[in-house]
Amino acid sequence: MTESRVKKSLLNARVNLVFYFLSLVLSFFSRKIFLDALGADFLGLTGTLYNLLGFLNLAELGIGGAIGYVLYKPLFEKDETKISEIISVFGYLYRWIGLIILGAGCLLACFLPLIFPSTGFSYGIIYFAYFSFLTSSLIGYFANYKQTLLGADQRNYVVTGYFQSATILKTLIQMTIAYYTGNYYLWVAIELIFGIIYSIILNWKVNQVYPWLKSNISEGKNKYQDNKIIITKAKQMFVHLLASTGRNQILPFLIYAFASLKIVAYYGNYMVIIDKVTGFVNQVLGSTTAGVGSLIAENNKEKTLQIYWEFITLRFFVAGVLIFSLYNLIEPFVKLWLGNEYILDNKVFIIILCNIFVSLTRGTNDQFINGYGLFHDIWAPIVTLFLTIGVAIFCGSIWGLFGVLLGDITSSIIIINIWKPYFLFKQGFQLSVRKYWKQIFKNLMMLVIVWICSSCILNFISINPYYNYKTWIMYAFLVTSLFSCLYFGGMLLINKNSVKGLIIRIVKLKK
Repeated sequence: MTESRVKKSLLNARVNLVFYFLSLVLSFFSRKIFLDALGADFLGLTGTLYNLLGFLNLAELGIGGAIGYVLYKPLFEKDETKISEIISVFGYLYRWIGLIILGAGCLLACFLPLIFPSTGFSYGIIYFAYFSFLTSSLIGYFANYKQTLLGADQRNYVVTGYFQSATILKTLIQMTIAYYTGNYYLWVAIELIFGIIYSIILNWKVNQVYPWLKSNISEGKNKYQDNKIIITKAKQMFVHLLASTGRNQILPFLIYAFASLKIVAYYGNYMVIIDKVTGFVNQVLGSTTAGVGSLIAENNKEKTLQIYWEFITLRFFVAGVLIFSLYNLIEPFVKLWLGNEYILDNKVFIIILCNIFVSLTRGTNDQFINGYGLFHDIWAPIVTLFLTIGVAIFCGSIWGLFGVLLGDITSSIIIINIWKPYFLFKQGFQLSVRKYWKQIFKNLMMLVIVWICSSCILNFISINPYYNYKTWIMYAFLVTSLFSCLYFGGMLLINKNSVKGLIIRIVKLKK
């Protein structure tokens, strides 16, 4: 990856992290004020409306992701004419999708009285909120489609900066309105107004960054036939998107179906912590996606493989440190936070950690699969969905929550851990997958060795993390530092070139 790609990736990561923490802190205060001033029923209403409109957005058909893939090569070659042509086609396609969503949204509006028969709210505020949220969603299809260019060009920090800044300012204003007036209409109106303001500012910024960009809907209609690969890739991505959405929606339902409400609550407490931590990690590691696409477009196989192995090493290191830290720190934290009675069964906790490890380490393969545009294995997400549901139902009926989570890890191992690497090496790198498995085996063995060594050392430590938050913080620092140092040394021993390559890139950027 060239220095500019690395710099853009790090800038994306820094911007994502800053706004991640700002949004995290603000969410705690805003949630409290909204609950007190507007009530849980109103927040439940708006949340349900957003979920309903989220299903309508499936009509997007994965075109946004397909456009990103199609843009990588012309961006690398600086082909401004081709880029303008693709964005024009994108605008034409999104115009039609927007019209479809508008029609479906108006049709769905007819059924709102059936969906919300007795909420305690007037249909005036329900319809006002619904059409305000629908309008905000449609702005993305009719006006904000150009922002895809920023993402594909590794300038997602621009989108994040403006969007999150607008979101934070919007939330502060909504907090003030809720606290002093408690007016539902004003709260919803601010949501819509800021959607419009954000669109205007974003389009201004796109025109500033790309003054040569000439996107035209009519031109997009004329050039559509020459760019049918967008639709081909979008159809393939849609199957992946639909199956993933179905999996994410059905799994929580199965957890509720096969576990007691008490166990579900305990599981939810753990996931609140885990989601925040993994969200933080994904903000950092996910910032290189567009850079991978640009790297592949460069068509330098040796450099592509070099970066791939560096990313594999980095993700294994981060995932290893994270799951070891969570394994040793969550239980005492939950005890201090909520009490001993809220601690989950250890076997359930272990399978949660396994799912986290798979989720984090799969990222590199996903990035390179997306960069190569390898979406045609549409059977894979379908098998993943049915395998997850089938195993979860069968095992959930026997072992409860543990059995349901077993369905998730089973499908992940078979499809994500076995099929996807084979698919990438065969179709993308056009190499034997044996080298991959050899390297993964070494990484896993080193993780096990360092895990055992670190655990043995911790047995001689007298700090009690269950005593109070101060001792927990001391223990957390010790656990993380100890494992990180040992694991780094182990990874350097077995992945010397990859580790040194990562270090050299970081050092160069600081000069």
